[in-house]
Amino acid sequence: MRVLLIKTSSMGDVIHTLPAITDAARATPGLRLDWVVEEGFADLAGRHPAVERVLPCALRRWRRHPWRARRSGEWTTFKNALREREYDAVIGAQGLIKSAFITRLARGPKFGLDKASAREPWSALALDRPLPVPLGGHAVTRVRQLFAAALGYTAPDSAPDYGLRRTRAPRPLAGPGAELVFCHGTTWPTKHYPEAYWRALAERAAAAGQRVWLPWGNDTERARAERIAQDLAGVEVLPRLSLSTLTDRMLAWDGFVAVD
Repeated sequence: MRVLLIKTSSMGDVIHTLPAITDAARATPGLRLDWVVEEGFADLAGRHPAVERVLPCALRRWRRHPWRARRSGEWTTFKNALREREYDAVIGAQGLIKSAFITRLARGPKFGLDKASAREPWSALALDRPLPVPLGGHAVTRVRQLFAAALGYTAPDSAPDYGLRRTRAPRPLAGPGAELVFCHGTTWPTKHYPEAYWRALAERAAAAGQRVWLPWGNDTERARAERIAQDLAGVEVLPRLSLSTLTDRMLAWDGFVAVD
């Protein structure tokens, strides 16, 4: 069975989708899955062993400069790759208008969230088979339910398996020596954990003999990371890292504290 997944962004949404792919691969022998995703998350999407092909797009950039995207040939190249294959199922898992037109362009029966389930109800107009998925559930659970309904199996109630393999087993967090990462950055102000609390948590970790790593993605986050780490042994601000390199590092650490 050949399936096309359209879930373009953002990073959290991409990660939330990984367990649904694991479920589908287990429930559907011979599953071959392609994934349309924002270019910045292509490496992350391609890490799942069930993903055969990643189709990077640049919706964010193309929407800002539509004529440039057409003149450069980027849009045409992407559209040709999108329509190259006929799919047994196209799953529009975003529930947003911005990705609905990509879903519509793909070749194959189109499944996704119905108008009562999607964040943007008009996106359901792009679908051949809109599906109800209860609102209010965790994002991971909702995507798993959507995949199960689209591909015809029962959604498992097991713990989610993201398909990302660690380089080693995590060490216990109760004693010294554990390596932690504090993911303190987020886009929305309402999702921030107070900086004073990050600092207090870093002090407790340092006192316990744990090592703390602080990633950052812009100057504001770097300044906050430096304040959290100031004068604390074993609490270190990372250099700027690509998403691919940061993912490799995360799969080797022992524990995570994050917002949202």
